[in-house]
Order: sequence, then C-alpha cells, then structure tokens
Amino acid sequence: MTAITQNLPRFISDLGISIIGEKCYSSLVMNLNVGDIDCLKYSLSKGLGIGIVVGGSIMKVPQLLLILSGRSARGLSLPAYVLETLAYAITAAYSYRNDFPFSTYGENLFLTIQNTIITLLIIYFPTSSLRNAQAIGPQLAIASVTSVASAVALYILPKDILSLLQMATLPLSLSSKLPQIMQNARAQSTGQLSAFAVVSQIVGCLARLFTTATEVGDLIVTAGFTLALVLNIVLGAQMWMYWGNIQKEDSGKTQIGLLSGERKGRLGIGEAGKSRCCRYSKVSCAASYRVAFR
Repeated sequence: MTAITQNLPRFISDLGISIIGEKCYSSLVMNLNVGDIDCLKYSLSKGLGIGIVVGGSIMKVPQLLLILSGRSARGLSLPAYVLETLAYAITAAYSYRNDFPFSTYGENLFLTIQNTIITLLIIYFPTSSLRNAQAIGPQLAIASVTSVASAVALYILPKDILSLLQMATLPLSLSSKLPQIMQNARAQSTGQLSAFAVVSQIVGCLARLFTTATEVGDLIVTAGFTLALVLNIVLGAQMWMYWGNIQKEDSGKTQIGLLSGERKGRLGIGEAGKSRCCRYSKVSCAASYRVAFR
C-alpha cells in the first residue's frame, strides 16, 4: 500500500499537505502510520473544521426559504437575531485578526452574512407587534448601514479591544438566545424557526469544541461555544416539545375571522346587504350587525 500512497498524483499530495501539513501527511498517508495519535487528532479536527465551514455556508438557507415561502417571520425574535449576528461577527473578526486557521472559524463569517439577511427579512415581514412601527424602507436602510459600519469597525479596532469584545460574546450569546427561548415559551410554538438550523448548530458547537481545543486552545472561544451549545440544546428541546403547534396569536385571529365570516354568510349581511338594509332602517341594520358580531 505504501507504494501507492507514496506515488499519488501531485495535485492530491499537494492538497493533502495544504490541509494537514507535511508532517502528518507523511506519517498518515505516505507511511500509513495509523498509530500517530497526534496527527490523527489533528487530521480529524481539520476534517471536522472544513465540514463545519461548508455546513455553515448553508446552515441558515432553510430558515431563509421558510421566511420567503411563507412571506412571514412569525415566531422569530428580532432582538435575538441582532445579538446573535453581532456575536458571530465578533468571533469571525477576532479569529481572523489573531491568524487562526480559517477551518476553525470560517462558518462564523457565513453565518454572519446569512443572519444579516434574515434580520433584514424580519424587518421586511413584520409581525403583529412590529406592524405599527415606522415605515419599513427607512428601517431597512438604517439596518443595512449599521451592518456595514459594524463590519468596518470590527476590522479596524485594536486587538486588545477586540479581545474584550470577544469576552462580551458570552453574555451576547446568552442574550441572543433568551428572547427566542422566552418567545417560544409564551407562544407554546416555535413558529417559523428551522429545525435544520437548530440541529446543525448543536452538532456544530460539539464539533467546534473539539477543533478549538485541538488547533487553537483559546479559552474565551471555548467558553463561547460551550454556552452556545447549552442554549441551542434548550431550543432543540422546545422544538421537540412544541412540534406541530400553531402560534396562539395567529390561530386566534383566524378563528375570529372565520366565525365572523360564517355568521355574516348565514345572516346574508355583507357590504351590499349593509347598504340595502340601511336604506330602510338604520335601527334594524345596526341590530343585525350587533347580532353578527355577538
């Protein structure tokens, strides 16, 4: 077998060396030394890291499709997504500025981009609690400018301040998940929250704890992933508990609308009926409408 592994095509050997390094490639691939535990752990970490980065690039796509297909952001918390996006952006900037391998943080970059789009969609498709706010256009413009300004600021901030911000991602992670968890508990429903995204985040956090310990050893980053894992497990438990539940607010509005429509139909009262009855008796017309909505 070593005769084959030692004579692999140049492009394959170059790719392997670029991923796991010349030492581990020589030990594991060329010499087939499967007893090299350190290189096995490092190679596993690299493989997991690349897998997480690839997975992170599409992790929130199902959530985006759910919002766009339903033209609704029902069940999604705007404060939760704003804080989560900020935490992802800080981690990506901190890792990049400290020259960590891209395989140890790359998904944070892709998740920041996807979360920013979702945040803008939550503003574009407001829930009932946000429907009476100011015009959507100015809100989207402010959110877009703020996103760009935050990215520039994270790029130019001194490293010591960036380290403090990375420590702040711990309370940020807690604050970003709590609004979503509380909203789910109040509604007894997870709304448009994507099960794929939640499960992927749980698996990703588990893998990231291993890759961070193996390749980086940064305690601040490790603590952040640990807290994120616990909170994502809580969200996963809520999805299991409330699976199939419809948000109370929406179901209540639908029932009232249907009931009113049925009563109007039975009484023959509509806009045309209203105009006809009011020609003859305003009293009888008002009485009929009181019956319809009793």
